Amino acid sequence: MLTPINLASKLDLFSDHWRPRTVAEYNGHDVMVVKVKGEFSWHAHADSDDFFLVLKGRLTIDLPDGSVTLGPGELFIVPRGMQHRPRADGETHLLLIEPAGMPNSGDVVTAAPRQVL
Repeated sequence: MLTPINLASKLDLFSDHWRPRTVAEYNGHDVMVVKVKGEFSWHAHADSDDFFLVLKGRLTIDLPDGSVTLGPGELFIVPRGMQHRPRADGETHLLLIEPAGMPNSGDVVTAAPRQVL
C-alpha cells in the first residue's frame, strides 16, 4: 500500500548529525533527511550536483567565491565538481536528493554509511 512519508516523524527517529537517512527512492536517487550542526568538511562531488533543501533552521554553504545562507523552505544546488562546505550554527534539518549510494562526503572512505528508515 502506498502511504505518504512524514519528514518530521522520520527526523524524530534519530539525533545524530551529518548522517543522512534515506526515506524514499526516486528515479535512481535517494531522498534523504539529515540533522546538521557545526561544520562539515570541504568536499566536492565529481559526478553529481548536490541538492540542499532546508526544512528547519539555517544552513550556510561556503563556496570558493563566497557563501550562501538558506532558511526554511529555501534550496540550493551546488554544481557538480564544486568545492563546498555546509555548516549550521544551530541544529538544522535538511532534505537531500542524491544519486543512490552517492557518498555524502564525495569520498566513499569518509562518507557516512547509507541508512534507510
